[in-house]
Amino acid sequence: MKYDVAIIGGGPAGYTAAELAGKEGLNVVLFEKQNLGGVCLNEGCIPTKTLLYSAKVYDYARHASKYGVTVPESSFDLSKIIARKSKVVRKLVLGVKSKLTTNNVTIITGEAKVINKSTVQCNDETYECSNLILCTGSETFIPPIPGVDQINFWTHRDALDNKELPASLAIVGGGVIGMEFASFFNSLGVEVTVIEMLDEILGGMDKELSALLRADYAKKGIKFLISTKVLAFENAGNGTTVIFENQEGKGSITAEKILMSVGRRPVTEGFGLDNLPLERTERRCIKVDEYMQSSVESVYVCGDLTGFSLLAHTAVREAEVAVHHILGKQDKMSYRAIPGVVYTNPEIAGVGQTEESLQSAGIAYKSIKLPMAFSGRFVAENEGVNGMCKMLIGEDGTVLGVHVYGNPASEIITLAVMAVELGLKTEEWKRFVFPHPTVGEIFKEAL
Repeated sequence: MKYDVAIIGGGPAGYTAAELAGKEGLNVVLFEKQNLGGVCLNEGCIPTKTLLYSAKVYDYARHASKYGVTVPESSFDLSKIIARKSKVVRKLVLGVKSKLTTNNVTIITGEAKVINKSTVQCNDETYECSNLILCTGSETFIPPIPGVDQINFWTHRDALDNKELPASLAIVGGGVIGMEFASFFNSLGVEVTVIEMLDEILGGMDKELSALLRADYAKKGIKFLISTKVLAFENAGNGTTVIFENQEGKGSITAEKILMSVGRRPVTEGFGLDNLPLERTERRCIKVDEYMQSSVESVYVCGDLTGFSLLAHTAVREAEVAVHHILGKQDKMSYRAIPGVVYTNPEIAGVGQTEESLQSAGIAYKSIKLPMAFSGRFVAENEGVNGMCKMLIGEDGTVLGVHVYGNPASEIITLAVMAVELGLKTEEWKRFVFPHPTVGEIFKEAL
């Protein structure tokens, strides 16, 4: 069985590469050991956003009186929320499969093993290929904290399928995943505590806006322990005690459930990757060039395995670049404008440089900050809610970074992504006509 392209991993990178290569007429085989769509579609991006939207609708119902609307006895049914999440996932997984089969991609279910750069084994069958694309994804990282192997903790996967709400939840890790689950469970009335080792939640995002999000959620009842290190876990009857240490000394809290959310790490072991002389980075990820090609000719690496951002949209673009290189088309990967989004309520999104990264690099800049209330559409749809838009402008007027706190930051950030990627100057960007009234006009106002 000979193929132009063999792809290991059916997540966003893998299925994008397979669909594009098949559409271009290449003979493609895709190996996936579990479900098409990978972590993102089955237990990450899509299911979490489905749950968060249900929580957002419930929030709107509870606070509808602010908009002159009465919603008597608003309530929720967690089992139906989970069932809807599962329905959405099934629908989208079938959609991915349909796109692949439409483009003549051969889909093999099973764990593939690389024999060499042109040979892959799966289910006792051997497949030969001219090009190999590795998209093995990432996995949840559980730190070796004393006692962690003695407690019944949740990972994000467990939290997604849980049909009973705990009375209290301690989330270890205040990154994107941790804060999104904090938002969900807080909206449904769970007592939530977030424990973060860094001095602010959402490491990598703009610190000032992250602090605003933390302050707003503190008002909603979430307790935050930042600059706090977890020392140990202990079973405590119907819950778990978390022993921690911070500037105030040692302390502890007890919660019915523990959600471990300290991050993910690329899957760099298994799949026969050691059978290839792949050059690695300091973090053991696979080193690639601007065409997503590894140190081994005709072997490409896309998605989390590169260790760059572990984001689905980054993986999709990397896959496009890899396939274009195989096809001989001119294309290169750019990481100048990779957006980051946190789907809390309100949302926070950013692209390009942060003040922290600019200061660290010694780059001069000007910070422009504007309340989201400068957008009429935002005011109309966000009664009693604040927000902020921040632009970071270079000395020559180039837009270096843009950060937004307020709904729908995830939808309007694309405008800023294009501005940063194209290296637009403020005078160039503000010549575009922004439709009125839209929340995206906040960029026009800031410019």
